[in-house]
Amino acid sequence: MKPGDDNKFKIIYYRYLWWPWQLFLVGAAVFFLIFGGIVLVYSYHLNDPFSFIITFFSANLIILISGVMVAGFVIRIIRVVRVKNKDEEE
Repeated sequence: MKPGDDNKFKIIYYRYLWWPWQLFLVGAAVFFLIFGGIVLVYSYHLNDPFSFIITFFSANLIILISGVMVAGFVIRIIRVVRVKNKDEEE
């Protein structure tokens, strides 16, 4: 790689690949958020108390982590849009 190639890669990445990648990350996080909800509902149908506790807490952990990921990705997208709009106004 030449020294200037890194800058060209950043330009290409931020111009063409950043948005699809962010949308993929938000989609994956939403998928796991829904999956955690399904596991949580399923945990209430279990008869064994030990299995219920393990499944209940694992579902809540999945929901918590996925929710934080969705919030983080959305906040990142909003910040980029605001900076981009601010740069276009100047």
